[in-house]
Amino acid sequence: MFRRSILATALVLTAPSIASAQDYVDDPTSSHYDPDWLGTYSIIGRDPGTGELGIAVASRVLAVGRNGSTFKGGVAVIVHQAASDPYYGQIGMEMLDAGLAPQEVMGRLVRSDLASERRQVAILDNEGRTAAFTGGGPLGLEEYSHPRGPNEPWKGHKCGVDYCAQANTMMGPEVVESLARSFESTTGSGKSLAERLVDAMDAGNAGGADVRGQQSAALFIVKKLAGAGGYSDVAEDLRVNDHPRPIMELRRLLTLRQSGQLIADANRIFERGQREEGLRLLLELRDRIPEYDRIWIALAGAYTRMGRRADALAAIARAVELNPYNARPMSGGLPMIDTFESLRSDPEWTRIMSVWPLARPAGV
Repeated sequence: MFRRSILATALVLTAPSIASAQDYVDDPTSSHYDPDWLGTYSIIGRDPGTGELGIAVASRVLAVGRNGSTFKGGVAVIVHQAASDPYYGQIGMEMLDAGLAPQEVMGRLVRSDLASERRQVAILDNEGRTAAFTGGGPLGLEEYSHPRGPNEPWKGHKCGVDYCAQANTMMGPEVVESLARSFESTTGSGKSLAERLVDAMDAGNAGGADVRGQQSAALFIVKKLAGAGGYSDVAEDLRVNDHPRPIMELRRLLTLRQSGQLIADANRIFERGQREEGLRLLLELRDRIPEYDRIWIALAGAYTRMGRRADALAAIARAVELNPYNARPMSGGLPMIDTFESLRSDPEWTRIMSVWPLARPAGV
């Protein structure tokens, strides 16, 4: 650990100056352009119960998730925005992994950067310790608002227990205040960290958000060895690269990611004899992701077991309409699911499944 700490310190002290990079100017008639400029708002959070760390971010730039976020399960999450510089993420994470505290890491990074006025950075480590910096303000304050003129966008940050919220190019401080208030209010709510972060982004968006509008959003959740097969720390990586309502789309993607477990939970409740409760949960999920064929199949299964034949067939028809591949008479297709055996002699079933030869892809 001592050797790694010396290495990280040396890297900071010898960091190259990038002060010559030009700021992004939101003017298509201008030649001033910085492809890494992230006018944005974000929140980093921690769930001490699960050990998860997370980042949620949104901006009026294309693919905000492509840079500006650095994370390592069991260590920390870092956001570096405004004039985003991966130096803060890579070298900062090395120092954190070597045992330095976030405040010390932030101090070293900022002091070594001749262009620090153009940065906005926040750190949250696995112990819940935080540090945040908004260029133009003092280092180390938990809360910071940048003084501005009447036509100047707002920038600032706020750190609290297990989170930091930060924003620039905003309508006003209401964005950060809304992010913070939402995250604090969901402590102990039973919601996952991912849901709490997306809730906070919704609140931030309602609080005014980016003066330039909306375009992209991203969500990252990390925990040591939480990735598929334990081969990575990334438990969640959802990105909306270009969308008129990116946070709404981010929530939809999160719901899709959670839908398998939600459907299984509803079926488990249904099988315990609480049929109306299980059906209610499935209907709620259908209302959140109505274009997802698998929720309609789950509903059809519930209706079939309840003897509601017409409702079951209507749900099956919708599932096939959304994805004709569901009508295939082979593994995974509706005709092969035992739950629907009682429906196979119904003329409506035959009519619904008749789309398969017509919709059958070439070579299948």
